[in-house]
Amino acid sequence: MAESTTYHLAQANIAQMKAPLDDPIMAEFTGNLDAINALAESAPGYVWRLQTDAGDATAIQAYEDETILFNMSVWETVEALFEYTYKSRHVEFLSNRRAWFGHMKGAGVVLWWVPAGHEPTVEEAKAKLAQLEQEGPTPQAFTFAKRFPPPGE
Repeated sequence: MAESTTYHLAQANIAQMKAPLDDPIMAEFTGNLDAINALAESAPGYVWRLQTDAGDATAIQAYEDETILFNMSVWETVEALFEYTYKSRHVEFLSNRRAWFGHMKGAGVVLWWVPAGHEPTVEEAKAKLAQLEQEGPTPQAFTFAKRFPPPGE
């Protein structure tokens, strides 16, 4: 009998900044990053987030356009990520996003299943965002609005 693989949920999101991170327009955003990251890291179901050795995710440049911020994390379940995103203090941060970020054309958030223990790469996430944009939600790249179960369920 084949051993079953446990899956975790990966998420990536991008946002177009209205100004550089050191601009006063971005001060509230940057001033709350440590607290929001700590909130995520202590949330039930949190597994991992992309960051530099210094703990800075904003220093990771995923796109040529320096105004695009890239964020990626892994969670045990869709529900755990949803709870953190929309039912914790993070929602206050999310509700203020228009102050710091402009409207993105295309997919800005993508979810997908990864084998437990896998840390997705920036390239993998960018491919998932592109796949979601081209094909719409599928079991390989989806959204909160159109969710798919882990492989084999």
